[in-house]
Amino acid sequence: MNFGIAGVAAITVIAWLIGETVKNTGLDNKWIPVICGLCGGVLGMLGMNVIPNFPAQDPITAAAVGIASGLAATGFHQAVKQLQGCEDEAQKTP
Repeated sequence: MNFGIAGVAAITVIAWLIGETVKNTGLDNKWIPVICGLCGGVLGMLGMNVIPNFPAQDPITAAAVGIASGLAATGFHQAVKQLQGCEDEAQKTP
């Protein structure tokens, strides 16, 4: 099977799950993007060695891909949250 770019999407999903877990621990939410980025970096380096056709062939690029994927999880979560907030406000106005 060719996982390539799907591996990057998997890193994003795993980082999002880690962020949701951290949110439920009571740790200050300001640390969630940092934790997601670090976990993404580690997963990117792991993915380079485990996932066939991973889009990075060296450790620095793999870490960068992982960090970007981890931070994308936080950004995606915030975008969905903001869009839902905008819809809620639009429904409240007469």
